[in-house]
Amino acid sequence: MLRIVHHAGQSVFLAVEKLFNRAFGEASNPFYYLGAISYYLLWIVVASGLYLYAFFSTGVSEAYQSVEAITHHQRWVGGILRSLHRYASDGMILTMLLHVVRHFVFDHYRAFRWFSWVSGVVLLWLVYMSGVNGYMLPWDRLAQFVVVATAEWLDWLPIFNGTLIRNFITPGAVNDRLFSLLSFIHIGFPLAVLALLWVHTQRVPGAKTNPPKSIAIPLTVALVVLSIVKPAVSMGPADLASAPVELAFDWYYLPALALLYSWGPTLLWVIVGGGTLFMLALPWLPPKRGSKVVRHLAVRPDNRIVPARPGETILEAVLRESIKMPYDCRNGGCGQCKCTVLYGEVELGPYQASVLSDEERAAGKVLACIAVPKTDLEVEYVPIELPGGLRPKLWHAKVASMAKAAEDVMIVHLAVEGEEPLLYYAGQYINVLLPDGAKRSFSFATAPGAGPTVELQIRRVPGGRYTTQVFEQMKVGDTVEFEGPLGSFFLREDSAKPILFVAGATGFAPVKSMVEHAFATGLKRRMVLYWGTRTLRDMYARELCERWAKEHPETFTFVPVLSEPKPEDHWTGRTGLVHEAILADFPTLAGHQVYACGSVAMVEAAHPAFRARGMDPNDCFSDAFRLSPHLARETPQEELVKLGGA
Repeated sequence: MLRIVHHAGQSVFLAVEKLFNRAFGEASNPFYYLGAISYYLLWIVVASGLYLYAFFSTGVSEAYQSVEAITHHQRWVGGILRSLHRYASDGMILTMLLHVVRHFVFDHYRAFRWFSWVSGVVLLWLVYMSGVNGYMLPWDRLAQFVVVATAEWLDWLPIFNGTLIRNFITPGAVNDRLFSLLSFIHIGFPLAVLALLWVHTQRVPGAKTNPPKSIAIPLTVALVVLSIVKPAVSMGPADLASAPVELAFDWYYLPALALLYSWGPTLLWVIVGGGTLFMLALPWLPPKRGSKVVRHLAVRPDNRIVPARPGETILEAVLRESIKMPYDCRNGGCGQCKCTVLYGEVELGPYQASVLSDEERAAGKVLACIAVPKTDLEVEYVPIELPGGLRPKLWHAKVASMAKAAEDVMIVHLAVEGEEPLLYYAGQYINVLLPDGAKRSFSFATAPGAGPTVELQIRRVPGGRYTTQVFEQMKVGDTVEFEGPLGSFFLREDSAKPILFVAGATGFAPVKSMVEHAFATGLKRRMVLYWGTRTLRDMYARELCERWAKEHPETFTFVPVLSEPKPEDHWTGRTGLVHEAILADFPTLAGHQVYACGSVAMVEAAHPAFRARGMDPNDCFSDAFRLSPHLARETPQEELVKLGGA
């Protein structure tokens, strides 16, 4: 039965949201910002309430007169603000109720979400009771009915046992203390709402508390227009000597008080109290679904591994770990959080078909906000900006110099054009753009701010389209177009752990950038560079590394490794695979950070071996366009899944 209710409710919400998307666009669909709109309406209620309170008098005779003066003597200020206060309160109840219903029908109230659900139900009641209390303050005929009916309803409870209604039997029984109490309650409830709302919001990672201007401005204008066209006004003054016969009744806020006299207080308490208890108990009621296994997500390009709680979406997991994945609606309606699942399986919740096509799903694309991991995952997303606020952009540069460092390695220096300096992190890379739109990736080989040019170390690939052009056609003065900076493979300076650099062939380029940056900034962490090549001739910057070791003996060590030394090399140093040299030198890698850059084969061989020596996966970094972090699998067979992208 519950599944039927959920499915029907989801269908209704998706249909309405689709209609609103067509009318307003995904970025201005109010159904995607119900919580934020509730926040915004609360601020309108608080601001208008503070103004009204400044002119309100807390006395039996003064209360009605002061409200009338605010309404009619300040028609275009106090009168509008009174109506705005009323209608914003109505709107807040509506948006909060829709917010709660949506979370219910989409089954977002169980497991770790229980606190958000329970606090949301309590918030809804606090706002509702604050609104009912607000009807008491003008002390008109409607206020008289609300006060008397509320007293009769509460008197059913054993704690009061009929004592409250005695205060309203005769006009003389009401004194100024009543309005001081009512004012105190009307201030206290909103303060409780603000406190609980803050806690409620803090438990939701990345929660948005402000709707976009495209919603806030039209909503404000609509409320002001409504306040002018249909102002909120009082009825005649309260008179406890007679009972109100005709009322301009508010069935939106006060239906329970009307039903009190039809159903009686006992039945009404059973319905209201029982319904509230049922709502509060919902997260723990059957049927209980879902696995209790914590899944892990390897997130590119951040090179982070984060846990996902049972039932938690990809977006919730990464936001909880402060990863800045782009998102907006969080309801499967805008497509901003679209990402690619490189490994693993997810369960997709309901979403708008227009933002995720079947072709994209077949290619591994998912919406992070409605995708729940069924297994460990490797996911990749396109960041809005890099850490520190660096945004990739298009650049033009001139080839300033070219020099062969080895038979198949060309050192190219680019002079970047434009008044704006190229800012990047040591270790990042660029995408050189070819005339047909194809891209080729190369790492910065210079430290940030090291000079007027940036260095690229380009290795010739047999038959390679662009590298052949570099070696055979490129000349000084040629224009190069590229985008960048890109990638999350950069030197982390917020740690004191010693660093192991693992470079293979031209994987030395980003390592050079990081090492030179460390020297320039006075980084005192211990650094060891293991550079592996086939022959001595391939180690085109060995003299530079040896000079670093001589100039910085306390912080830097260089270990060259040749896998296939030639007789003419007369090599007496380390041989074999570069990662094996590290394993021989370090019985444990716990407490170290590893930066690896080279071929995918090298990293695939090194990573499991490093893990076996105690390396923390979160302390292993590699060039993001080649490597995604590898997850521990439950079986040896699973350990064979791919480590890097193709």
